[in-house]
Amino acid sequence: MTRVSAPCTSVCSSFKDMNNHGPKAKSHSGEAEGPNGDWSWVLVGALFISTGLVFGLMRIMGIFFVEFVNYFEESSQSISWITSISLATQQFFSPVATALCNAYETRAVVMTGGFLSGLGLIAASQATCLVHLYLSMGVITGLGWALVFTPMMATVVANISQRRALALGLGLSSIGIFSFTLSPLFQLLVEMYTWRGALLIMGGLSLNIMVCGALIRPQWCSKALKKVDSKPRSSCATVLRRVSSYLELPVLLERPYLTYTATITIFNAGYFVPYVHLVALSRMTGFSEYQAAFIMSATGVTDILGRVTTGWFSDLGYFRTIHLLSLWVVLAGLFIILLPVSSLTGSYAALMAISLLYGFCSGALSSLVFAVMPMIVGVERVMGALGLLQLIESGAGLLGAPLSGLLKDMTGNYTVSFIVAGSFLIVGTLIMTTLPHYFSRTDPPPPHRVPHDVKDRGVHLELEHINNSPSDTSPKGAQ
Repeated sequence: MTRVSAPCTSVCSSFKDMNNHGPKAKSHSGEAEGPNGDWSWVLVGALFISTGLVFGLMRIMGIFFVEFVNYFEESSQSISWITSISLATQQFFSPVATALCNAYETRAVVMTGGFLSGLGLIAASQATCLVHLYLSMGVITGLGWALVFTPMMATVVANISQRRALALGLGLSSIGIFSFTLSPLFQLLVEMYTWRGALLIMGGLSLNIMVCGALIRPQWCSKALKKVDSKPRSSCATVLRRVSSYLELPVLLERPYLTYTATITIFNAGYFVPYVHLVALSRMTGFSEYQAAFIMSATGVTDILGRVTTGWFSDLGYFRTIHLLSLWVVLAGLFIILLPVSSLTGSYAALMAISLLYGFCSGALSSLVFAVMPMIVGVERVMGALGLLQLIESGAGLLGAPLSGLLKDMTGNYTVSFIVAGSFLIVGTLIMTTLPHYFSRTDPPPPHRVPHDVKDRGVHLELEHINNSPSDTSPKGAQ
């Protein structure tokens, strides 16, 4: 066994190095690229900018909502499909993004996504009908966001093991910061340059995502895996096995992952509704355009506080992350339900107060959703698991905002719309309580599984060695 055990050992050690996310992990160049290395926090900064230019811009789409209704003379339900299509496209194509990252380089994938994000918004500025907005802002920009968000998120999760919730909270806090700063800015730009000029400027901003993608270092561990699989193989079963490995499809057979995915999918049906219809709700209540935009900006401030504060508190370890997630989801659902109730009084202060509380809870739960995923599937499968999660929840994201718009058109106000949206979050929490070990006071050890392509390749090399090695017929060897 001495003659050919080295290749198999090399394969196993390569995979072990790929999954080693400890602080002392080293690259081939000798630089520290472990989870707590300096460059890992550069990636957090890249996540900060890129996420702000994805979901931060998505949140301020409500500013264009009224403009589109007036310009195209369409119903609220029809206009709501723009944001829903972009969100659903971003989530639906996330597995494609993760598969491309596993097969090639994350850097190239994210940079391509940044280009498509800007291209879609620039094309939307020249739209002459609603279908053009569906295709440009919805499909093209949504596809670009898919190639950006999940790969960036998984890169940070895989590179930071300690203070992970805090890192995610800091990286995702840009959503609130961008929505706070850009909401009044783009309201001003709409008045100065109309919605076309504002979208053109938004497209130019989105192109900066390409710079964030360039900050991702080449993945030498992925190259090691490619070297193992460099031998050409034409077997259909082998190709399917490799595709399954890139997409992490085996997680779909695991009950904890399916339960958690169902929970997040139901969350998604109501989570984005306030960001699409809160400005319109404020305008309907009788507040001015700037008052409505300021409510969205103020919500972004408390969103920032929620993300950072909850990430820091979660890392202290006093409570399980999944229990904290459940708390913030229930509170967010309750405050969504209270948003139209507070507007019935006609009090700007009441609507502002509920919006601020919702913003805090919304931000608090966002970073914890991704911090829980490594506990469900293990760090080494986070990339594919997040992609599949985004795909499955895309249906709820597609239907959530149009459903609220339909209920508004049927009832004439947003009361029922927001009550239904908030109820989705509360129901999702009830499903999450069925996770294994949910009521335990301590986290179970995260699973660690070897991807099928590496495992099968190692077994193949061992069998090939056994078949090719000369048989030992000596009595000692037989014994």
